[in-house]
Amino acid sequence: MTTSAASLVPVNPTLGVLLAVLLLVAAGVAARFRLRPDSRTHRPREIVVAGVRAAAQLALVSLVINWAVNNLLALLGFLLVMFAVAVRTAGRRITENHTWWLTAAPIGAGVVPVVAALLLTGLVPLKGVALIPVTGILIGGALTVTVLAGRRGLDELSQRHGEVEAAMALGFLDREARLEIARPAASDALLPGLDQTRTVGLVTLPGAFVGMLLAGASPLMAGAVQLFVLVALMAVQSVAVAVTVELLARHRLYRPSPGDRGGGGG
Repeated sequence: MTTSAASLVPVNPTLGVLLAVLLLVAAGVAARFRLRPDSRTHRPREIVVAGVRAAAQLALVSLVINWAVNNLLALLGFLLVMFAVAVRTAGRRITENHTWWLTAAPIGAGVVPVVAALLLTGLVPLKGVALIPVTGILIGGALTVTVLAGRRGLDELSQRHGEVEAAMALGFLDREARLEIARPAASDALLPGLDQTRTVGLVTLPGAFVGMLLAGASPLMAGAVQLFVLVALMAVQSVAVAVTVELLARHRLYRPSPGDRGGGGG
């Protein structure tokens, strides 16, 4: 495995220089073409900070993961940290207010039942070497669709606020009116996962497949593991989007308007 991995991406000064150049290219393109939602957002700086944070976090994880793999309490703590960071990240991206913690609902509702099923059936053992990567993939997928669904849904509700009021004037309840507007836009969050599943093996060879091959597994076994990951991700993401839409419809996740600074949803 070490030989195969090293031949794929050797860890040497050349890799470090190339990573720095690519990070600067990403930031430079974002700056040159003004790839930002508004004038307050400094996307090039966010790109550089994200790259540096990723390097630091991966270095830290490399040091911690051996301990977590061999210690049950450390394993559970590591998984809780992963979940907490995902919730915080999703909440800040969606609401930018005190309702951020409610993103624990869509992420948890998607991930927890699937991980529990995997453990109960014995398909994934209660060992860090298996549970950490599988749970990490699922949490990451839930995080992505929660952010996309939340942002798209709130943007749509803001832009089409008049349609919500019109629907309520026709007799719709507040939840039903908001649901009709938010749901179509929020459901687009499922498209990246659907496209990845449809094109797997034809356009890309995802990480689980490549990782299994590097570990010495047969292509058939690697394909089976990758299929499992993709199907599990679709289940997790569907649940996460459904719960996110419900939170938007019930005005639990929201962005306060200028005239609603002190109020909560409900």
